[in-house]
Amino acid sequence: MSPKYILTSASAEADSVFESAMRVHSSLLANGEHIQLMWVKFDPDGSYPIHSHPHEQISVMLRGRMRLTVGDEVEEIGPGDMWYAPANVPHGGELLGEDPVVFVDIYAPPSAEIIEFLEGLLPSSAG
Repeated sequence: MSPKYILTSASAEADSVFESAMRVHSSLLANGEHIQLMWVKFDPDGSYPIHSHPHEQISVMLRGRMRLTVGDEVEEIGPGDMWYAPANVPHGGELLGEDPVVFVDIYAPPSAEIIEFLEGLLPSSAG
């Protein structure tokens, strides 16, 4: 199957996998040689815990509100707002309000950990 180059939010949501502990839906939209593109939707009762990873992350909020922490900065953000998390800098946020929080993430370089995380959520094909 050929990779898709034009990606819609509807197809991202339809193709997403669900992680119940954080109540997050995630979809890997593109996995290039130098970058990776993810679509993420947190249910209103979900959690985006403070974490860090060895790759850089740029994100754009599409929907919802969140009190975001990146390093020592904390700010309430909403649709259209963006953030940059350098490699190994702690980041995460408190979801605010009644609406889901939706954002896209761009990682550089691509993260094998993200692929492993998503594959771990897929139903087993064994059996």
